[in-house]
Amino acid sequence: MEHLNQTLFLWLNAPEHPNALVLTLTTFLAEWLIWIIPALIGIGWLRGNEGTRKAMLIVTASGLMGLLINQLIGLAWSHPRPFMIGLGHMLIPHVADSSFPSDHLTLWWSVALSFLLQQKLRRAGVALALLGAPIAWARIYLGVHFPLDMLGAIAVAALSAWLTLRAADSYLGPSYQLASGIHRRLFGRLITLGWVRD
Repeated sequence: MEHLNQTLFLWLNAPEHPNALVLTLTTFLAEWLIWIIPALIGIGWLRGNEGTRKAMLIVTASGLMGLLINQLIGLAWSHPRPFMIGLGHMLIPHVADSSFPSDHLTLWWSVALSFLLQQKLRRAGVALALLGAPIAWARIYLGVHFPLDMLGAIAVAALSAWLTLRAADSYLGPSYQLASGIHRRLFGRLITLGWVRD
């Protein structure tokens, strides 16, 4: 399995001197597109009604759960990144920590799959899930992940999205009250002016 993982990596990884346009595109996909996630959650919270806000809390819980599971996996089994074993070309800086599963894609797909599991958010979930594929490719292309890191990420993401939706009754009420209180303290003035929903 490891031999297949490394072979696929070398097939997808960038050449030593990649095309400048491809390098710019892959760097954007690999490092900057992730900021769509907090932006979507923030807009959903600020502009949405109570139902939308609760959905954003479930989505947030899914992302956090996925990252927590990844940390536990990394503690139990540390898998080196390609550049740590001198394989391929690394074109963006990255810390030398465990590669499996990809935190980046786990967060992305945990949110995407959480959207997909909630009926009103399915279109956004489909779009995010599909965008995960080029992001996964970009992180392999740039030399910071193996292909199996991405398969691990989608497995963890599916588990976290399912668990956080299934357990929502146990945490959603208190977390909504807490988040609403913080929201009113932070945006009280803007709420009064009518620029932000209460």
